[in-house]
Amino acid sequence: MYFYRVGAMKKIFLFITLFATLAVWSQEGEIIEGKVLNSANDEPLENVNIVNLNTVKGATTSAEGDFRIRASVNDTLYFSYLGFKSIRVRVTNDWLRFGDIKVKMTELGIALEEVVIKPIQLTGYVEVDAKLIPVYDDYRYRISGIGSGYEGGDKSPGAVSKVLSSIFNPADFLYNVFGKRPKQMRKMRKMKEDDEIRNLLQSKFDRETLMAVLQLEKVDIDEILNKCNYSKNFISTANDLQILDAISDCYEEYRVLNRGK
Repeated sequence: MYFYRVGAMKKIFLFITLFATLAVWSQEGEIIEGKVLNSANDEPLENVNIVNLNTVKGATTSAEGDFRIRASVNDTLYFSYLGFKSIRVRVTNDWLRFGDIKVKMTELGIALEEVVIKPIQLTGYVEVDAKLIPVYDDYRYRISGIGSGYEGGDKSPGAVSKVLSSIFNPADFLYNVFGKRPKQMRKMRKMKEDDEIRNLLQSKFDRETLMAVLQLEKVDIDEILNKCNYSKNFISTANDLQILDAISDCYEEYRVLNRGK
């Protein structure tokens, strides 16, 4: 009787394990394939950034415009490429059934503004030149991949108090972004863990992918960083990966302080 029970329990355990594995696999979806083309001439586009907004997994196109990414029916894929209009494409049953879908992107006309660089005219006198050289008051600075960092200069003493005050104030901006958007915050963590997404964000400065995944406007992202005491210079010049890490650090600080309130 004992051996019969042990054998039955083993079968039940194997069944549960198999069921759980199949459930996880079904949630991750299937590998789908496609090709991204320039709508003007049907030429393939290389290094197009693709993000599954549901699973927060990323991919890029090859030199021939081909891509492969895991997705399920009704998942939304977000395509972005410098100089082209970003688009969202819903995964359908036909895509999974027939595969190799062609996605066409439309080129945008980009007018570059003239930038005038004014050189610093030094006189050779230390006392005079010291006053001519600009001093930047950035509070934090981050180099992605090298852990936590800080911007040059003295850190503002109100950084933690701003985050702490938001925890007790339902009308505060950070309270509404961090406290009432758990789904988006989980997606942010997934973005940090996906190497493909981190690589594509490192070369982007338009905030579009962050806006699509976190369901925020650019002005909202700027306000989060402002509330978390990042400087205007950092907000305007950092790449999207640095912005992601900055928001994530601020959110983790919020969570720690929120647990201890």
